[in-house]
Amino acid sequence: MKLKNNNSFKNYQIIIFLVAFVCLIIFGWKVFRYRRTYIEVPTQTKTEICDNYAQDNLALNAKAAIIYDLKSGQIMYAKNIKQKLPVASMSKLLTIYLTLKAINAGKISWQTKVMPSREAIAVSKNPEYSNVPLQLGHQYTIRQLYQATLIQSANGAAMVLASAVAGSSKKFVGMMRKQLLDWHISQAQIVTPSGLPNFTLGRDADSTKNADAENELSASDMGILIKHLLLEFPQVLDTTRISKLNFPDGHNTFKMVNWNLMLKGLSQYNEAYPVDGLKTGTTDAAGACLASTLVKNGRRIVTVIIGARHLNGNDPARFVETRKLYAYFYNNYSLHIYKRWTQFPGKTLIKVKNRPINEVRACLYQDTGIWISKDQKLDAELSMNKMPMPIKVGTNIGKLIFPNIPALNNENALAFAATTSQELK
Repeated sequence: MKLKNNNSFKNYQIIIFLVAFVCLIIFGWKVFRYRRTYIEVPTQTKTEICDNYAQDNLALNAKAAIIYDLKSGQIMYAKNIKQKLPVASMSKLLTIYLTLKAINAGKISWQTKVMPSREAIAVSKNPEYSNVPLQLGHQYTIRQLYQATLIQSANGAAMVLASAVAGSSKKFVGMMRKQLLDWHISQAQIVTPSGLPNFTLGRDADSTKNADAENELSASDMGILIKHLLLEFPQVLDTTRISKLNFPDGHNTFKMVNWNLMLKGLSQYNEAYPVDGLKTGTTDAAGACLASTLVKNGRRIVTVIIGARHLNGNDPARFVETRKLYAYFYNNYSLHIYKRWTQFPGKTLIKVKNRPINEVRACLYQDTGIWISKDQKLDAELSMNKMPMPIKVGTNIGKLIFPNIPALNNENALAFAATTSQELK
């Protein structure tokens, strides 16, 4: 009788175990299925950086051009912006960026005094180049050289800045190349801190390059460079907007005049387009180049013109083409502010399986400004982050991407943070 009771108890244990095991399998499957299939989003279109955009709407006499919104990266016009071209002294903006980065890191200061090399002095006194003449044995502050580089486009000053930051122009060129790679700019050619040909560096010249080789970037490359410069060091505009400034050197004073004649007080200034920077560039290979910027409707707008006509030093072609670019933008685009929670048509629907609310459309995470041209329609796609349920209202869930509007950003298309107005749980 005792043995029978023991067998019954064991059978009871086996039954309990089997029931528990089956329940565990069913529950585990539901959890697994829930975690694997709880949400579906549309497939996103892969977007590459455009080469041309709206180029048929405006005939520009330049090899390449771009106009974009600094904050969003939205491109409103693009012509041959992927084409690598000589950019001359516009590449000094990279020299300025690295100088400001070194100051910010405490490697040098505005008051640091440096003495120019013989190579820098020779370049600074060459009448064929834009310069502030530097003197052997004289010391100059980083601030003086910085101002001369931006305002007068002084090539000798740019070389001295490079040596102050890196120890030599050769080492500084290496820093310039590395910085571009960090920004995913891989096709550029950099040979000097000034934008002059390779041979002007003398013993620091790159022996692997032709003596006449020059710095070459595309208009989109220049746009990315300027975007980093202005967003990380907006104070650069305090100097790029200066039209005239004295450069004291011992008992002498050199009067600097900004080559960007679109600045207030200079011959190409136009009240309709109040430019407050950035940088010109000119060589025989590059032609006349200009990067410029202004503020419209509270948004900073940037333009780049590469390879405009250059008959002589008085040829205004780059300023004429820049004005045409601004005029096109002003006449064809208006800024629309879309509030948080705004939804857009397109592939923005989030489908949630086995839930009471099984469809939710993504919306803007925050107020957003978009430049809209006439009759332009906005269609968005959702790029959603991987995240577990539940997803609370107002959570940043990824990005709304507008694949038909190009931009200088990681998506190569206009993109803004996305959220949902309904909780997903």
